Amino acid sequence: MSTLIVLGGLPATGKSTIATAVARRAGAVYLRVDRIEQAVVEWTALDHPVGPVGYAIAHELAREQLMLGLDVIVECVNPAAATRDPWVQTAAAAGVSIVEVELRCSDRSEHERRVATRVSDVAGLVKPTWSQIGGRDYEPWTRPRLEIDTSTTSVADAVQLVLDQLVSKTNSRDQPRSSDSAASP
Repeated sequence: MSTLIVLGGLPATGKSTIATAVARRAGAVYLRVDRIEQAVVEWTALDHPVGPVGYAIAHELAREQLMLGLDVIVECVNPAAATRDPWVQTAAAAGVSIVEVELRCSDRSEHERRVATRVSDVAGLVKPTWSQIGGRDYEPWTRPRLEIDTSTTSVADAVQLVLDQLVSKTNSRDQPRSSDSAASP
């Protein structure tokens, strides 16, 4: 059985860096909403912001890969319950576990430095400025998730924390339930 891992957080918190490393180490499918949205802009008459279309495509691609038995890592800002809750539904529809991760950078100076110095690795995608990030709506989370502060946690340690959650989900779903073992002859 596969697992859906969703990495969310404001821009420049390390989502792409950590998601890419987790995907490589886990051999998982990696879906990046930024890349999907940029492809939509390049191939259609739509322009940024494209609304929910990038997320909708990511959900369908994730569900399909999960149904094939593959672990999937989705990387997106995931700023509100309206974008977070559907991931739980996607995992449930595929009959898989979900690991939700929120990345944040609590050091304002470090976060601002990252925004100012990063370059886009998605052709044509213009990254948001510090003022655009500061003016963005970002709702507090209301359910448990793995929280990682990337200003105090190295990339290697953050990757390991996510992989530990993946292993934990894999082990818990592979363990027989007590009622299953009691029913066995």
